[in-house]
Amino acid sequence: MPDPTETWTVKATLDWVEGYLARKGDENPRLAAQWLLSHVTGLSRIQLYTNFERPLTMDERDVLRGYVARRGKGEPLQYITGQVGFRYITVAVRPGVLIPRPETEVLVSEALALLAPPKRLVAADSLLNEYDGAALMAAQAETAGEADAREGSATPASVSSADAEDAKPLLVADIGTGSGCIACSLAQEHPEVRVFATDLSSEAVALAQENVAALGLRDRVQVLQGNLGEALPAEAIGHLQLVVSNPPYIPSAVMETLAPEVADFEPALALHGGPDGLDIFRPLLAWCADALAPGGSFAFELHEECLDQAAFEARQAGFANVRICLDLAGRPRVLTGTKA
Repeated sequence: MPDPTETWTVKATLDWVEGYLARKGDENPRLAAQWLLSHVTGLSRIQLYTNFERPLTMDERDVLRGYVARRGKGEPLQYITGQVGFRYITVAVRPGVLIPRPETEVLVSEALALLAPPKRLVAADSLLNEYDGAALMAAQAETAGEADAREGSATPASVSSADAEDAKPLLVADIGTGSGCIACSLAQEHPEVRVFATDLSSEAVALAQENVAALGLRDRVQVLQGNLGEALPAEAIGHLQLVVSNPPYIPSAVMETLAPEVADFEPALALHGGPDGLDIFRPLLAWCADALAPGGSFAFELHEECLDQAAFEARQAGFANVRICLDLAGRPRVLTGTKA
């Protein structure tokens, strides 16, 4: 770090951190230095360049020392700062849980395109607030025009019957939710979506619950611990409008080629998809056949080398409208299909 007896200006510190990280082999040391210094000072990357002569406080210097040491050992920036932007939200991240990727934003876009568009924007407190069995069954009864058969579980009286139809929830399952970035984005961007977010990892469940609470989505997203969709209430099975997932999908051979920043720090449980990358996809696809409502859809992020085989198996399983979607770099990334 710069001489501790001297004033650490933004410019001097930025230049030193960049040089240090370059010597440590960082692929983009300037960006990493900007990111760390921005997080420490509270200045945006643009503001750093308009505040070159601003001195760092002693507290900022102490925090930055720790951050730079961690980055010098290859730790991902997102784990160091503890957060990452994802679509229109910012979520907390930490070691033990997969870091959200930009390509997963495409998965959310494709998932939203599979849902009926919102009928109208509605206040959160005018919708069903909990995913208990009664609410789920009431939602399905309303769909069939049988709302009066479920006394005490209808939409609040302050909402008219016409509004209740507009506010009918779209039930979604996010399998392998990780940080909860997908579930939270879907709920934040579509006011009629209600999400069951599941994960096998207790660390992921705890983090997803924190993000759901921080974003004010606890009445829209319920986080459950369990393998695949086993934690969903029985009343939901057969009534889901969408199943979305970014499952472990990296083939075994590709796992051996991952960059140290990924291989040494991110959980293998959230990455390794077996010999052909489809070990989790196959039981997930079979579960979708039961869990989706007729006309409901799935959207899965998968490895580019696996998508043709996955699409073949989805068609063989009887799903219609099976298609492969490209990511931001133009590579095959997302598989979608619909239950006939």
